[in-house]
Amino acid sequence: MKILYVYAHPEPTSFNAALKNTALAALKEKGNEVRLSDLYAMNFNPVLNAGDFTERKKPDIFKPFLEAIHASKTGAFAPDIKEEMEKVKWADLLIVQFPIYFTSMPAIMKGWIDRVLAPGFGFNPITSSAYETGLLKGKTAMIATTTGASKEWYSEGGAHGDLNKHLESVTHCIFEYMGMKVLPSHIIYEVSSLSKEKGAEELDKYRNRIFEL
Repeated sequence: MKILYVYAHPEPTSFNAALKNTALAALKEKGNEVRLSDLYAMNFNPVLNAGDFTERKKPDIFKPFLEAIHASKTGAFAPDIKEEMEKVKWADLLIVQFPIYFTSMPAIMKGWIDRVLAPGFGFNPITSSAYETGLLKGKTAMIATTTGASKEWYSEGGAHGDLNKHLESVTHCIFEYMGMKVLPSHIIYEVSSLSKEKGAEELDKYRNRIFEL
């Protein structure tokens, strides 16, 4: 398979970094082609703005949706967006990894989604290109994520509620909306409290999950 691994964590010695490295090694060991977008290391700009478009449809007023639709036809996306779009087009499988911040993803990952999985590229309501007819139909996506809070807190009836339901804003409303098949999320809870032995066990579990893809 051709796999794009989109990763968002600022610390290269973190447990998240170890997870990412474990996954990349396992994917390559299986003979997959892998590309990495390490968003913090790339200093990826998460802010969608008028500079995202090298040629404007309406220079007098900024309407991001319409500009993205126009750019998808003319190729007028900024170079950093084009580069990431080419990776997405190339990939059979997208794995996105991030720590949970306030029951969601870090801003840099949300910005990657906002700017790269743009109208006209990932979906297009104007042409009813969404869900079963999403523009990324045929691709598969998976989330790998970590939490500081316990599984009990992130369960149904827990203080934060079911994390899988929180993640539906990504798995359903973004990935499935764009036509992608979604695999079950790989979640590791309470990582700040993991012992060295438990951490190694979780890395092995993730390696095994990656080998099963």
